[in-house]
Amino acid sequence: MCLLAAVLAGGLAGCAGDSEVNPPTASDQSANVISRGTEVYATSCASCHGVDLRGTDKGPSHLSIVYEPGHHGDQSFRSAIANGVAQHHWDFGDMEPVPGLTDEDVEAVIAFVRAEQQRQGFEG
Repeated sequence: MCLLAAVLAGGLAGCAGDSEVNPPTASDQSANVISRGTEVYATSCASCHGVDLRGTDKGPSHLSIVYEPGHHGDQSFRSAIANGVAQHHWDFGDMEPVPGLTDEDVEAVIAFVRAEQQRQGFEG
């Protein structure tokens, strides 16, 4: 009887563990950040850089090889968003700072852009 009770108790304890919510994994968190970055990019960046990241008549493509991490690293994005940047690769004019974004918003945009660059590749 004691053995049966121990087996049943152990089985029930195992079942209780199955109903617990698993903490988010790194890939879940990354997906959430990229999802947020997609939203912020759409509202704060796409009007100049294109909804598809391929640029518009107002700003360059973020899929350009110029934006690969070895040339324009993440800090370049942070600085351009916060401070604006003088025209130096194209003839679109200076980029104005993007107001109203939190540090988390900026990091999410960078994560989204980098994910898309990896997914789509760079253009010449």
